[in-house]
Amino acid sequence: MGANGTERTGGELIVDALSANGATLAFGVPGESFLAVLDGFYGSNEMDFVICRQEGGAAMMADAYGKLTGQPGICFVTRGPGATNASAGVHIAYQDSSPMILFIGQVGRSMIDREAFQEIDYRRMFGQMSKWTAEINDASRIPEYVNRAFHVATSGRPGPVVLAMPEDMLRDRVAKAEITPARTVSIHPSNDALGRLRQLLAAAERPLIMLGGRGWNEAACQAIQSFAEANHLPVTCAFRYQDLFNNDHPLYAGDVGLGVNPKLAERIGKSDLVLAIGPRLGEITTSGYTLFDAPWPRQKLVHVHAGVEELGRVYEPALAINASMADFTAAVNDTEPVHATWHAWTDGARADFEAWSKPTESAGDVQLSNIVAWLRENTPDDTVICNGAGNYTSWVHRFYRYRRHGTQLAPTSGSMGYGTPAAVAAKLVHPDRTVIAFAGDGCFMMNGQEIATAAQYGANIIIVVANNRMLGTIRMHQERAYPGRVVATDLINPDFSALAKSYGAHGEKVRCTEDFADAFERASNAGKPALIELEIDPEALTPGAGLSAIRDAAQTS
Repeated sequence: MGANGTERTGGELIVDALSANGATLAFGVPGESFLAVLDGFYGSNEMDFVICRQEGGAAMMADAYGKLTGQPGICFVTRGPGATNASAGVHIAYQDSSPMILFIGQVGRSMIDREAFQEIDYRRMFGQMSKWTAEINDASRIPEYVNRAFHVATSGRPGPVVLAMPEDMLRDRVAKAEITPARTVSIHPSNDALGRLRQLLAAAERPLIMLGGRGWNEAACQAIQSFAEANHLPVTCAFRYQDLFNNDHPLYAGDVGLGVNPKLAERIGKSDLVLAIGPRLGEITTSGYTLFDAPWPRQKLVHVHAGVEELGRVYEPALAINASMADFTAAVNDTEPVHATWHAWTDGARADFEAWSKPTESAGDVQLSNIVAWLRENTPDDTVICNGAGNYTSWVHRFYRYRRHGTQLAPTSGSMGYGTPAAVAAKLVHPDRTVIAFAGDGCFMMNGQEIATAAQYGANIIIVVANNRMLGTIRMHQERAYPGRVVATDLINPDFSALAKSYGAHGEKVRCTEDFADAFERASNAGKPALIELEIDPEALTPGAGLSAIRDAAQTS
């Protein structure tokens, strides 16, 4: 800063602008391309920088932060390899509609377009996986760019923004700026739309609600619960949005995603009115675009979404409502209830869910369904459950019950390696909550090094690794398509419990279901991050069918 206190470096202005917009935490891996920003953090009393072990993990932490708080998760990475590593998290944030801002150190302005050391054109690189990508070439415009980034990341359908920062620009000194924070614009439903929705509901015989997407908060979840109760409507949740409605509520009918309850899929097909409030209605939530006919569903479809570009994107709704979740749920909750004639329909949906969520038996001494069911009965309602991708997640989705908003962190993009970094972010945001990360052996190895970040910052998460010594999802598809022709899916793993101890964490190994409860208690009381390795029989490939059964069915078909 200049002697008169009226100048700031570009790096300091970046931190100033973030602080002015309410940011208090940034995740990242330091790089020489943004040293001036790191110096800005040194002088800040309002923001902390969490040092991660790899840029992919850092970006996933920022994504998880955005999911939990509704505010952009902030991530800093260096140019070239740092940016390419971080792209995994940016892709998650884009498909999951998570608010995020990724800052990338860039080569100096005089070197642009020469393929300088680690140079990439980030507009081209991130153009299809971000809502907006830009490069800040004038330090005096930093407040403008950062404020716009907050607007874009949180408006309409939320998502990631990428800002490149030439390293010489970050050293420039410019006048100190007074920064007014960006504000999210509310989108209210019209009275006409609400009236039309009530007419459609009054004429229905087999209606249901499907919840999903971002922009929810506790008040919005409570409002939609009250609306569902007033109209006795069955409620489903889109893929990995199960925490939008209390799964113990008698109106909850289950989740619509990978491994959907066949009876629920059949019920959606028989429905005559679907109120899709928030979901994009993408491939996974619609079972490969089969639950609804495209572009004209056979069911009457009411689609509510904050991003107007999502309305009519695949399906032509009977009624499209462009509204943010908080504003829509508050408004619809004030509408007069209709006379429900579908009590048997709703009660049947709940009965199907109750039957579906009972633990099933699979091969081996470790029964994952029983362990997940034990956790749902023996952990607080505000426990945050995190996971990445793999067949192990089907047990979590099917047998756990989410009871509060903001308790499920999982990528709808199906990205592996997400659970551990997401859990670290969740524990830093909610240090008083229990935070559990589920991971398969392949999934954990992709970002398991972030347990070091957990140890460094005292984020005492509990990681449950389901180790079946293979890439289970790919093996399942392989056995179905090429039965018995096993290639590139077997894994040789480290001793995960010993690996955890080497990071300074608590480590356990569980070889039978009955040992899990005591192991979990020890992990909870360890006073440090903990990992519980479950030895899963490779035969236990899915909750409903074992490896051999899948292979035999494929060979005889």
